Amino acid sequence: MDIGHFYYLNDQYFIDFPDPQLMQNKETVNGQVHDRPCFYTFQDNKTGLYWMIPFSSRVNKFSAIYNKKMQKYGKCDTIVFGNVLGHKKAFLIQNMCPVTAKYIKNEYIDGVANIPVRISGTLEKELTEKAKRVLALQRKGIPLIFPDVLKIESELLKQQTT
Repeated sequence: MDIGHFYYLNDQYFIDFPDPQLMQNKETVNGQVHDRPCFYTFQDNKTGLYWMIPFSSRVNKFSAIYNKKMQKYGKCDTIVFGNVLGHKKAFLIQNMCPVTAKYIKNEYIDGVANIPVRISGTLEKELTEKAKRVLALQRKGIPLIFPDVLKIESELLKQQTT
C-alpha cells in the first residue's frame, strides 16, 4: 500500500468489523459491478496502521452538511472537498476507518492513463492534517467519526501481534 493512493476494501473487512456506521461495499449498481466506496489512504505513524477516508460524488448533500457545521461551529474538519480525476468530490473524514493491507481489494487506477489515481499535494496535505486532528480528538473522547474506529483499531493491532 502506498500513502496518498486510493484503494477499495474487500468484503472480509466488513465481515470482521460489522459496524453499521462503516460505509459498506456496494459492488452492484444498476446491474453493473462497481467497486465503491473508494478510500484515500494515509498512515498513522504511532500505530503503523493505514487509515482510509472515503469520498463521495454526492457533493450537494455533503455541502449542505458542511455549511451547517460551519454556521454552528465556525469550522468543519470532518468533510473536505477536492478534485479526483477532474471532478469535485466530498472526502468524508467523519467516515474514515483504520485498515491493514490484508483487507485491501485493489487500487483505484485511472482507466485512461492506466496509472494510480492521485490528488494534488495541497489537497493531500489538507486531508491528512484534518484527519489526524479529528483522530486525535476521537482518541480524547470527542466523537467526530461515525464508526467505532478505536475498537476496530484495537482489533487490528491485536491481529498484528498474533
